[in-house]
Amino acid sequence: MAELDQPATAISKHDVGWRRVVRNFTPSYVSPFIQACTICIVVPSDTPHRWFSVNMGTGIASVLLNTLPYNGSWLYYLSVIVFVLNVFLFVVFCIITAVRYSLYPRIFPAMIRHPVQSMFLGTFPIGFASIINMVVLVCVPAWGGEWTVRFAWGLWIFDAIVSVVVAMSLPALLMMHMQELDLSSMTAVWLLPIVSPIVCSASGAVVADVLVEISLEHALWTVIVSYVLWGIGMPMALMMMTIYLQRLTLHKLPPRAVIVSVFLPLGPLGQGGYAIQKLGLLMPTVLTKTHNGTLPGVAGDIFSTLGFMIALILWGFGLSWLFFALTSIAYTRNFPFNIGWWGFTFPLGVFALSTCQIGRELGSKFFLVLGTIFSVAVVLLWILVLVRTVVGVVEGKVFYAPCLAELEVPSRREHASSIALTAVR
Repeated sequence: MAELDQPATAISKHDVGWRRVVRNFTPSYVSPFIQACTICIVVPSDTPHRWFSVNMGTGIASVLLNTLPYNGSWLYYLSVIVFVLNVFLFVVFCIITAVRYSLYPRIFPAMIRHPVQSMFLGTFPIGFASIINMVVLVCVPAWGGEWTVRFAWGLWIFDAIVSVVVAMSLPALLMMHMQELDLSSMTAVWLLPIVSPIVCSASGAVVADVLVEISLEHALWTVIVSYVLWGIGMPMALMMMTIYLQRLTLHKLPPRAVIVSVFLPLGPLGQGGYAIQKLGLLMPTVLTKTHNGTLPGVAGDIFSTLGFMIALILWGFGLSWLFFALTSIAYTRNFPFNIGWWGFTFPLGVFALSTCQIGRELGSKFFLVLGTIFSVAVVLLWILVLVRTVVGVVEGKVFYAPCLAELEVPSRREHASSIALTAVR
């Protein structure tokens, strides 16, 4: 019996040191306590701890610092520092992820089959899009030259391809190849792959804004593709939000450890509103100078007007969801800190971005001041979450991959069986 108990208590070399970090460097993270709760009781297995979402939060913080309505040179340099930090983190995360799947190839199929962890693949193109935005806002003016614009355009094309693949493949996998799920297990995390093309469409507008100086034809197609990306993501996100609202109504709020996930629906509403505004502003220019079809001459102005109207409607919808999310937080009260707090930063950040853009188009001081307040709150929240995350990394509390359970349990059983056979012989 002592021999049979030994494998359960023995520590593998893969569970200590750098191998533990690499092996458990999953797109998302669930603490062992939360994972146990999802087995014992009917609780949505929301995985709040995510890694590339750190790039999402850091990226939106840098963009907000760079584009604040009431800005200053010191804020510009601060945005550059945050941008450099974001690029560094993104490269490090990509390297560790590549090493992880190279050393442990069996993990990738397990992660893809996981109904929650696989959804976090959407954080990769979203985080990368925030880097593209800062390349346009910082690198293009600083370095100059046509090559910087085309470099940003190439990055955006890559991000567009990845976002479309993620947005179409992961929901299909969820419907066809994963285990049957109850409505109570539905989480706001399902929005992540669908939001990625919306974020990419906003980045397309930012890139097209500088690309128009080099090639009107390329700028036009960038805007058109961005509208298509917006159309891929936005309607699906609204439908998914309807399902999520039904889940919350029937099965009540998520547990305290993952309550911050109620802020995630602000993401498509804020980013969708910002994207449709920016694209609408570009349409009069790109259509007037490149149009050879049968569209009327005022088509560009119509796009611009409709874009602002849709953005204002989405902003109102987002305001109601923000109230609901804040009410949920106030009702839950003492909820523990975890890296799921990154779920605060990006949704609130893009909502602040949309608020500022509405203020610019309207020339409204109210929206500009409100957007500035939102932006400052997001940056302060980002600092808090970043500090607590660093503490968690140093203490080693944030490296755990629940998708490994289905790999580890069979292997332990096989190991125990082999020892039992040896003992019998």
